[in-house]
Amino acid sequence: MGNPKSHVRPLTNEEEAEIQRQIAADPDDAEATDEELVQAKPFAEVFPELFESTRRSRGRPTVEKPKQVVSIRLDQDVVRKFKATGKGWQAKINEVLKNAKVG
Repeated sequence: MGNPKSHVRPLTNEEEAEIQRQIAADPDDAEATDEELVQAKPFAEVFPELFESTRRSRGRPTVEKPKQVVSIRLDQDVVRKFKATGKGWQAKINEVLKNAKVG
């Protein structure tokens, strides 16, 4: 799957100008001064407990019996039928293969 933001259309010049106008008109949204930026500290340093509570590990959680990634060629009509069943169609293929009589 591609970048989820790739389908977002760019802003027009008029839309960008309106956003900038609204930012400039907001008294609570003043830009930080150079002095303020020099004094700024990282979020994790200022709020360590909150930072730790929001951290997530990267990747999928570990599982007892991880699945193996393989490449398999299937007939188009087979894939179409499983996809038509909706979300989890790959797991359904796995179940069918697991229960198949082999040999």
